[in-house]
Amino acid sequence: MLNDQKYQELVESYVEKLQRNEPIRISRDLEDKINHEMALNEAKIHIGDVKPVKENRQPIIDYVISLTHLYGIVHKEKVLEIYNSQNEDKVDGQAISNIMKEALKELKDNFVEIHRDYFVAESILEFRDFDEQLNQSKGKPYYIPEKKELLKYRDELYFEVTKQYNALKDYITENLFDGDDYKAEVICSNIQGICQFGFQINEVFNIFNNMNVNFESEEQVNEVMQLVMDLANHTRLWENNGHTPQEIFEKYEKPYLSPLPKEPFEFKGSQEAKVYSFETRKKIGRNDPCPCGSGEKYKKCCLGNNG
Repeated sequence: MLNDQKYQELVESYVEKLQRNEPIRISRDLEDKINHEMALNEAKIHIGDVKPVKENRQPIIDYVISLTHLYGIVHKEKVLEIYNSQNEDKVDGQAISNIMKEALKELKDNFVEIHRDYFVAESILEFRDFDEQLNQSKGKPYYIPEKKELLKYRDELYFEVTKQYNALKDYITENLFDGDDYKAEVICSNIQGICQFGFQINEVFNIFNNMNVNFESEEQVNEVMQLVMDLANHTRLWENNGHTPQEIFEKYEKPYLSPLPKEPFEFKGSQEAKVYSFETRKKIGRNDPCPCGSGEKYKKCCLGNNG
């Protein structure tokens, strides 16, 4: 048997694991197994039906990191709203505030910083203006993927592989790298980053130059650039709260555009009714001086030529 001190330490360790909902593995060695099972049972008695003092914070932290990587900047209340909408174990604002105070190292290790009441991507505080970045996304709706997809963003390098991304990669693989899928993947992932963090066409060309790509013709350059633009328009952006430019246009801008007329626009009336003097802003009659300055009547000058 373990001595009293070691046994008590084992009980306390099990109490902490039970409170954090951590998995517990019992040794297969008979003597150890007896000790551990006794300690585990005593730990369960200590806890009883009382809920853990500390909530399991890891799922909340995972949401914080994922949402920050997706949005760049996210308010603590937005984290709370999204977490509670996708999880049965609801939490309150205090749980988020506790993470802002007590999980700083794990957040920082995942490139997430705290600024005011916001979780912020580290690169924004280092290389961008926080208020300007916040203002760019202000008033725009949030893209909220399903839980499984959302938590993929916990990986800072994760991005959604779209059909536009695959179309660019397939073209580059076949036409520029003679079937080398690995090289095409490298160049496309770099272009994806440019599309996501400040699209500049010259930076795209620099990537091709660094990979020693020689285009066959101007037509091929245009084909590649069209595919790059399609990718850029379907890339999720911080300034759009995770929406792509195309989604913002289709869902929130296009409906407010004035529709074009079904029929081509045509002027009504006679030919002379279309002509106005730039000096007087009055309609020119057939017998008035021609506005071209010839001295002739309009009907014998430009009107006749237009007829």
